Amino acid sequence: MKPTPAARVFLVDDHPLVRESLASLIEQQADLTVCGEAENAPAALARIGAAVPDVAIVDLSLEGGSGLELIKNLRQVHPEVAVLVLSMHDEDLYAERALRAGARGYIMKREVTGNVILAIRRVLRGEVYLSARMATALATKLVAGAPASTESAVGKLSDRELEVFRLLGQGLATRQIADALHVSAKTVQAFSARIKEKLGLSSATELLREAIRWTEEQGGR
Repeated sequence: MKPTPAARVFLVDDHPLVRESLASLIEQQADLTVCGEAENAPAALARIGAAVPDVAIVDLSLEGGSGLELIKNLRQVHPEVAVLVLSMHDEDLYAERALRAGARGYIMKREVTGNVILAIRRVLRGEVYLSARMATALATKLVAGAPASTESAVGKLSDRELEVFRLLGQGLATRQIADALHVSAKTVQAFSARIKEKLGLSSATELLREAIRWTEEQGGR
């Protein structure tokens, strides 16, 4: 009887040390193997087709692009690849967005040592992986048809608005954000105007200050 081949895992993170740590952890498992890596969204899209992974572990904060947009693109181009998000961003704000984009699970980076292998195996079985607290919150929201109790003003931003807000908080100028998200500067300005309205801010200075404060709370990314 032939042994079952190891499931193939592709890593997408812009920090080499994170990829190295994940690869080391995964390669210790008899049923898992790392089949490729990428440091940004374009590289991931270019390499995943050739690597033929069963699951891709994707960070949401990628250099020069959006992890959420990458997940959406993977769902269209490689729907057979299960996506597990590994992020430092609070799941209260991003987990539901990631699932809507096409991910099968969400795990915080601080939980990686204890739970990432469990999370990988669960999404490989076709299940969804979330923390127990977040799974309960989403189930309650679904059953009751009510907003999640943890939703904040920032949580009401659309995916694109949230990306613009995050990049503003990192100190990027309008043109740099436009290049990173592959949109026009006018589009970024329109997103910024909508963000100001949703957050009740009256000026670009207030928007920038709030974006920096929020980004620092998120760990600077």
